[in-house]
Amino acid sequence: MADHPERQSPIDAHGIIGDMRSAALVNDKGSVDFFCWPEFDSPSIFCSLLDSPEAGIFQLSPDLPDARREQIYLPDTNVLQTRWLSDRAVVEVTDLLPVGDTEDDLPLLMRRIRVVSGRATFHMRCAVRHDYARAHTRARQNKQDVIFEAAGQPTLRLSSDQALRIDANVAVAEFTLEQDQTGQFLLGAFDDPRFMKGAAELCLQRTLKFWRDWIGQSNYRGRWREMVNRSALAMKLLTSRKYGAILAAATFGLPESPGGERNWDYRFTWIRDASFTVYAFMRLGFVAEANAYMRWLRGRVSDCRGKPMKLNILYAIDGRQELPEIELAHLSGHGGAQPVRIGNQAYEQVQLDIFGELMDAIYLVNKYGEAISHEGWKHTVEVIDQVCQTWEQKDVGIWEMRGAQYHFLHSRLMCWVALDRAIRLASKRSLPAPFARWDQTRQAIYADIWENFWCEERGHFVQHIGGTGLDGSMLLMPLVRFVSARDPRWLATLESIEKSLVRDGMIYRYRNDDSQIDGLPGSEGAFAACSFWYVECLARAGRLDKAHLEFEQLLRYANPLGLYAEEFDSHGRHMGNTPQALTHLALISAACFLDRRLSGEKVVWQP
Repeated sequence: MADHPERQSPIDAHGIIGDMRSAALVNDKGSVDFFCWPEFDSPSIFCSLLDSPEAGIFQLSPDLPDARREQIYLPDTNVLQTRWLSDRAVVEVTDLLPVGDTEDDLPLLMRRIRVVSGRATFHMRCAVRHDYARAHTRARQNKQDVIFEAAGQPTLRLSSDQALRIDANVAVAEFTLEQDQTGQFLLGAFDDPRFMKGAAELCLQRTLKFWRDWIGQSNYRGRWREMVNRSALAMKLLTSRKYGAILAAATFGLPESPGGERNWDYRFTWIRDASFTVYAFMRLGFVAEANAYMRWLRGRVSDCRGKPMKLNILYAIDGRQELPEIELAHLSGHGGAQPVRIGNQAYEQVQLDIFGELMDAIYLVNKYGEAISHEGWKHTVEVIDQVCQTWEQKDVGIWEMRGAQYHFLHSRLMCWVALDRAIRLASKRSLPAPFARWDQTRQAIYADIWENFWCEERGHFVQHIGGTGLDGSMLLMPLVRFVSARDPRWLATLESIEKSLVRDGMIYRYRNDDSQIDGLPGSEGAFAACSFWYVECLARAGRLDKAHLEFEQLLRYANPLGLYAEEFDSHGRHMGNTPQALTHLALISAACFLDRRLSGEKVVWQP
């Protein structure tokens, strides 16, 4: 396709709407430029964010070139409003994917226009492009509606109270509205019953109520309530209503560095995020979501007959294990960053850290949610026995390095977590376990980390055995309670991280000068989740003033809607897939801990 990166909106100029089955990105110009339908990980129908409008776009905006534009969420919801303010008129477009009555309802994109004051002429252009813009899409008139077809079969219907016409298989409209007049556009399955007259208003009211009722259950009352609630709403939006799994991010192919090739598909669920997800939901009082997520996880550990299965590092939300990576060479990429990839070959990798995240999640749910079953504990014993056998092996590490395998500190650390949480859980629940063998292995891993990952010459822990570099994942060492947050060796490591990986509060995962350890050319931005881990480490070390300042600075790096992508560039602009769940999970954790410390509350971990 044509290369028109100047037409693309920045990553952080987007809001997200969703119905827990799919999600769409709406830029601050009023265009839906990313939408996969009908599932989160289905092929896109709008993909201009990764190419030009030829790859699919739904443009809807007033002819007010001098207007100031802004986006807001209707309070306590995932219903998005884009506003134009000018001397001639004030206009608002409200966008949502209504939450259906059942988990099987197909996504319906609702766009509602209102002229608040003045008079405005609007231009609408809906260019559906099936299968990542690889398939031919035909548009045909059907009375007042437009039907979009792929392979000769009707798939989507566009309905409106404004006159529609077709131009080169694109639905278009031009119309003028006076003050207090409204317009509406609905795009969904061609036979969706919600196209009936009057149904749209009911869908809007039900959706507003759903989101407000849900976030109203949050028990967070701290000083950053608005940002924590927005993070929680983003997490819920990224959670599959049907399966309980949570996506790493809503998008694919957005670059981690301008013009680079680190462009991955994040529309899947990583086991790595398990304990962070469970902790965040539990901490805010959303126990049902944490339990649902753990039920999904249990389905990955054992099959329908209760037999244990190999644990992968990531899955599709429906549990699919094979996610072959494909390059979409016809897409020019965001800002020209190629290749654009769908699927994620990391599913074939070995990461030993996932056992720790899984076991930490199991431990937390047993402490605050549903108690583990007999079969569940049997499978857990088998998983921990596997850790005992494999903890000394090399792997690719938490960041899914595509180079050589190493003995990574984080992988070793999380193997220790797996043993530690399993022993604690068995003790608390009086569950049968080979305590002597497990404790012996836990002690061996503990000794291995202190003996082989501490570099006396550098005076800090190192990323992997044989190396001298640092890693942002080290910030989890005190967070998982392996080391005291005030231990002299840890404080020396934290100081070294500040010197090498910190730039104005933004933390890089690692510096890509260690013999190209990740196996990829070029570099990447600062990792947003690590930045929030850094805040929590500062708070746990008693450096509250610095932690408070760094946290406030990080909050300013959010986009105007309070959302975060995966990474920051050198100017603090967003890079990578968006919104990223892990970033928002880390924000919630940091906000909760820091708020309690600033309030003078003594924070004690009770295993």
